[in-house]
Amino acid sequence: MAEPLTIALPKGRLTDGALALLARAGYPVPSNGDNGRKLVLEGADRRLRFIMAKPSDVPIFVEYGAADLGIAGLDVVREAERDVYEPLRLPFGYCRLVVAGKADRPDRPLRLERSPRVATKFPRLTEAFFRRRGLAPELIVMSGSVELAPLVALADLIVDLVQTGTTLRENGLTELRVVLESQAVLIANRASYRLRAGEVRALIDALAANVMSKT
Repeated sequence: MAEPLTIALPKGRLTDGALALLARAGYPVPSNGDNGRKLVLEGADRRLRFIMAKPSDVPIFVEYGAADLGIAGLDVVREAERDVYEPLRLPFGYCRLVVAGKADRPDRPLRLERSPRVATKFPRLTEAFFRRRGLAPELIVMSGSVELAPLVALADLIVDLVQTGTTLRENGLTELRVVLESQAVLIANRASYRLRAGEVRALIDALAANVMSKT
């Protein structure tokens, strides 16, 4: 029997959408025992092996061939700048990466300050966005609640993911610019896409057919 394809799935906000889409396409993910702590799961029919990974690690697994395929947010893929193929966008995980500032002085740093201080978890995308506008941001890279930064005068602006904008409003912040419209995407290792073309293409086609049926 051929070695199963390995697909890296993100733990967190995209998990439910990824599992549901794979199940509808005929690739159900087995129940994760041991209180959800198992990180490698074998598919019941041995066609797929599933790696449960931190979202930012999914493109790394795929680029280096530890996984043949992966599902990740477009924001993560663009920030990572990994050498992977993107054959398909998926109909879940919609959000946007935005510039936001305090509601009482929203875009003053964008208009008057050539080097605004910006807090973010997305330094590559943030710097590229500001550089395109002739600004040289001072970046503060955070891993926690980015919304806190303007409230304690740590930063003039933030760049962060939003879905509804509720968290911004509740913290006295307002959305100023959209950096990136994001959603879940399927990514593939370039060598796997060539060398295991039949299996990879079958999975992509099954997912694509399901995506089309939902649009």
